[in-house]
Amino acid sequence: MIILSRRRILQVSPFLGAVIAGSAQTAQLLPTPACDDGDADPTAPNDEGPYFKPRSPERASLLDSATGGTKLVVSGMVVSAGCKPIANTVLDFWQADDAGQYDNTGFKLRGHQRTDANGAFRLETIVPGFYPGRTRHIHVKAMSPGGVVLTTQLYFPCESRNARDGLFRPDLVMNLAEGSGQQTGHFDFVLKTA
Repeated sequence: MIILSRRRILQVSPFLGAVIAGSAQTAQLLPTPACDDGDADPTAPNDEGPYFKPRSPERASLLDSATGGTKLVVSGMVVSAGCKPIANTVLDFWQADDAGQYDNTGFKLRGHQRTDANGAFRLETIVPGFYPGRTRHIHVKAMSPGGVVLTTQLYFPCESRNARDGLFRPDLVMNLAEGSGQQTGHFDFVLKTA
């Protein structure tokens, strides 16, 4: 089943391709890029929370042999307001485990990576559990080569706790597809450039 958010897709990720398969009988096309006129709205900032740790390890997969939970692969692009890919953007991710706990002594489910020459990223992680008082979310800091830093959170569609979470923003919801034993998410970040 495909669940799409109302967020505008700016470019088609090379990891997802141009078509996302729906059921065996249907397919849904991603929306036409929305910022070809050069005035895309920047991705909204969102609360950092108390658990950010600097100097996370550089890695595209936050998984290890002890990581439990449902696998999640999130991919997308980092672009400027004019839809130009921003290569070498540092994306630092951190999140709760499947029981809703953050690792505050080490770097479990924490890591950073850089976008490639096309502004693309791909993260392997798990679906986070519910942290007390919050809906499911993944924290991220996006730091462009020009020094602009965006701190925000990514959310999941159709979560019953979204409406009760005071930090939730519908424009930060990932597009999400369910597969056999894992989920696939997509989110494009639009950064202000210096």
